[in-house]
Amino acid sequence: MTGDVSPSAGPSLGPGPAVLAVDVGGTDTKSALVDEAGVVREILRRPTPHDGARTGERVVDEAVEVAAELRARHPDVVPAAVGMVVPGVVDDERGVGVWSENLGWRDMPFADVATARLGVLVSLGHDVAAAGWAEYQLGAAAGYRDALVVTLGTGIAAAVLLDGRPYRGGGLAGEIGHARVADGPDCVCGGRGCLEAVASAAAIARRYTAATGRPAAGSREVLAAADAGDRDAQTVRDEAFDALALGLSHAVALLAPQVIVLGGGLSHAGEALLAPLGRRLDDLLTFHRRPVLLRARLGGDAGVLGAALRARSAAGGAPGGAP
Repeated sequence: MTGDVSPSAGPSLGPGPAVLAVDVGGTDTKSALVDEAGVVREILRRPTPHDGARTGERVVDEAVEVAAELRARHPDVVPAAVGMVVPGVVDDERGVGVWSENLGWRDMPFADVATARLGVLVSLGHDVAAAGWAEYQLGAAAGYRDALVVTLGTGIAAAVLLDGRPYRGGGLAGEIGHARVADGPDCVCGGRGCLEAVASAAAIARRYTAATGRPAAGSREVLAAADAGDRDAQTVRDEAFDALALGLSHAVALLAPQVIVLGGGLSHAGEALLAPLGRRLDDLLTFHRRPVLLRARLGGDAGVLGAALRARSAAGGAPGGAP
């Protein structure tokens, strides 16, 4: 198999059952083996397979291969459960990936199929919810009771944590990326002017290329061009930040979070994102609770760590539950 391998990384999860964690993304899939001491023994990163309607089955095939590879290299670690997290609409209770616009599956019974293939209990969850739970337990949202953990990557979605508990809304809560904030452009969900179509990291690069005819590798390149005085880049950036502030202001009015933690590719801009976004929120909010804005602390490992926490909960070793 090909892909990146990294040794133990990130915070310890503390003592509990050994588990395998699988975080399926639109581009890459991360898998981690966690031992009984809570140490992440190894993280493997592989390209996520894309095979149309069979993508779900291919994802399970990949998980089976990775599990065998990790077990062979760490024979002393025997997972008691597997946590698998996927994008899109997820029915946690049934263990079903209901729909993924980017990966193409519908009603994929991940938990049942993967449990049968791996021979160990597989607990399925939502990738952003899992990343949010990890940030709440181990990262930037720790110490707050009410929090939003927002991923700004290929898409935009939020993990909602209220009074110390994840709120999933039947798998549909937190889909702020598909709230309308502008007159356009069209969104892949079928809507128009969705937050994700204006302000995601992918949308920023795509909209800059459409406006100028000059390819942009990613949002970071566009933001750098804006800082250097490129007026087209400044327009795209400002429209994205305006839309993001508007979308977050609606979430603040509804949920009154104490903190909003921003993760995903766009969050790598750091203060170049947080400072102007904070000013825009100040302009939009009146009597509302003004949330603290923080950058996610766990980076790209948040999802796989959240999947590990989920697996431990399923194995009976994580009091307090997991999303």
